[in-house]
This record gives sequence, structure tokens and C-alpha cells, in this order.
Amino acid sequence: MKDIPWSQRLLHRLEPEAAHLAALSALRLGLAPMPQPFDDPILSTRVWDLDFASPIGLAAGFDKDAEVIDPMLRAGFGFVEAGSVTPQPQPGNPKPRLYRLTEDRAVINRFGFNSQGLDAYVERLRARARTGRARGIVGANVGKNKETVDGAADYVTGVRAVAGLADYLVCNISSPNTPGLRGMQARAPIEDLLRRVLEARGEATPAGHRPPPLLAKVGPDLDEQQVQDIAEVALSTGVDGLVIGNTTIERPPGLTSRDATQDGGLSGAPLLPRANACLAAFARATGGRLPIIGCGGVASGADAYAKIRCGASLVQLYSALVFYGLPLVNQIKRELADLLRRDGFTSLGDAVGADLRA
Repeated sequence: MKDIPWSQRLLHRLEPEAAHLAALSALRLGLAPMPQPFDDPILSTRVWDLDFASPIGLAAGFDKDAEVIDPMLRAGFGFVEAGSVTPQPQPGNPKPRLYRLTEDRAVINRFGFNSQGLDAYVERLRARARTGRARGIVGANVGKNKETVDGAADYVTGVRAVAGLADYLVCNISSPNTPGLRGMQARAPIEDLLRRVLEARGEATPAGHRPPPLLAKVGPDLDEQQVQDIAEVALSTGVDGLVIGNTTIERPPGLTSRDATQDGGLSGAPLLPRANACLAAFARATGGRLPIIGCGGVASGADAYAKIRCGASLVQLYSALVFYGLPLVNQIKRELADLLRRDGFTSLGDAVGADLRA
């Protein structure tokens, strides 16, 4: 297991949520040290007619309110997904709600979609267009307010607001920290949701422009029938892709950290096997016809490569940054490039789903 660098050890002296806010402030103010740029041509890929310098992206949750998109792109991410944002501001669940499981290289959170709301989020996306922006792809991840009864209506509101401001859109229907949210992954609710948000996306896209790709983010705690249902709905509705997955409410055996029994969603290294199994199941169920963003447990080039071979066209990480910081991004890219060449691949796209084909 890799050692935690000194910069992260300093942040670990703070309470976890305070450390996260301090990191956001440092990035926003230009005080965070930026890694030297590293881009290997073998990592470039084209998905949804979008050009990604690398398949390594920042998962939603780190930058909930779209405050540090450009610093994170400059840090080496090929794409950044900001959110989840809810239509109305909401404080989320009571604190404490974020726990470092240092011995397990894992995190538990029960934030509950804390959000400054769509107005602030949209204004920051618009400001990027006015002030210049870093190279890279940006995704907008939308969610629902806790008290909303018609959850799909909140996703429609979010998609309408951001459709012309991001390269791709994601509906997060799998956070375990908003009551009833994961119930939207059932066949009838997800079909209703996707049809409504796809219609809203079309209506909100400026005339003469191509609608941004729209994805659904589902969790790893799904049984075989749920995977099949979601895959069939995704294909029949015409949604553009899936994000697999979110945090898990399960606790794998062998966790040793003091806070391992806290309520909330578990992410980080212990999630990797479960997330990869779910990813492979969706890749098989969709027959490779839908691009998938693989998320959950990535902390090395080998982890990213495993997801790609399971069927992921793109890969996201977040929790590993808590322990290894921004230099991890370039490290993963270098390791991934070496692994692709070792196995005789001349492009990243050729490796997608290699294990399933085998």
C-alpha cells in the first residue's frame, strides 16, 4: 500500500470536511501546487464525439458547486464532473458526515446532496465562458432536493438549466444518502425519469446545436435483475451512457478503521471489486452498445486499466485524492500508458472491454 505524502498528512490533521473545504479554497485561490502536465498520445480517446486527452476524470462529489473545474483540469484530469447540484439550495445531512478510513484507504460520507443550488452553479459555468477556461471536458451532474416528491421533475429542472453549459450531463439516481433516491433505479421510475429528462434536454438545447450526451449514474448495490432492467431501459430510451457506479452501503469484510461502521456510502479501495463486477455486468448486459464511465476504487494505473478492460470507456476517481493528492493523477496516466503498451494496444479504445471479449 502506498504511503500517504506529507501534503496529505497535513490536511489529515483537520477534520475531514474541513480538510475538503480547505483544499477547495486552495485550488480556487491558486494556492495548490499544480503537477507538471503529462499527456501521452496513447491515452487520447473519442467518446460521444468528444475528444478526451486522457480517460482519467474527476468524479462528482469533489466539486459539488462547480467552483474548481479549471484548476482540476489543469492538474491533469482529462475531464471533470461537477455536482451533484440540486435545484434549490439545501444544507444536506447534519455534521459530522464525512469519515476517513485511513487504514483501509477508504471514505464514508453521508452528505445528503448538500448544495448551493442551481443558480450559483449555473453562474459559475457561465463565468467560465467569459473568463477563459482550461482544456478538457466538463460534465454537469444533477440531483434532486430531499423534500421533492416528484423526483424526476427536479432532474428535468437541472437538465434544462445546464444543457447548454456542459459537454455532457449526468442524472445521479444512486446516492444512498437521500431518502428514496435509489428507488428511482427500479425499472418503471428510471424509464419515466430518462424519457422526461431526454425530452427536457432536447427542448433546452439551442437551435442548431447537438444535444449534450446524457448519462444515468447508478450504484453498485444492484442484483442481476436490476442490472438487466436498467440496461434494457437505457438502450430503449436512447440515453447516451451510464456511470457505474456510486458509493456502496455494504461493508466488505476486513475493514479495520475505527469509523468503518458509520452510516453512509463507502468509497475508496474496498469498493473496487464490487464496482468492477457491476461494471462488467452492465457492459455484458448492454452488449458494449453504451459507453460506460467506470467509477469506484481507482488509486493506480492498474485499477484504471482493470475498469477499461471490464468495459469502461472512461474512468473516474475521487476518494484516492484524499490519501495521495493531485500527483496521483499523472501517476495513474503514466502507469496506464505503460500497461496499454505492455499488452500490445496501440490505442486506449482497443482495450475497452478486452476481458469480456476474451
